[in-house]
Amino acid sequence: MAEANPMLSLDALTFQNANAALEQGIAAIQAGETVFDLGGVRSVDSSGVALLLAWQRRAHDAGRRLSFINVPANVDALVNLYGLDGLLERS
Repeated sequence: MAEANPMLSLDALTFQNANAALEQGIAAIQAGETVFDLGGVRSVDSSGVALLLAWQRRAHDAGRRLSFINVPANVDALVNLYGLDGLLERS
């Protein structure tokens, strides 16, 4: 299994940090990262779910598979609420 990306030291995936987080994730994907560790994420809103899906699309467009580990319960709750179950890759 691939090493989890330490760049995701973000404690929130929200509207307030969405642009910076998007760029940080894209840079990691371009550097070849394939696993993002969400263990430090404590706050998520709908922008955070959109970020996760955007990162996956970017990875897919680059011919890679991106997966997530240590996904917090609040992410799962939003994913379920929006009917997006099964769209987020898990390691």
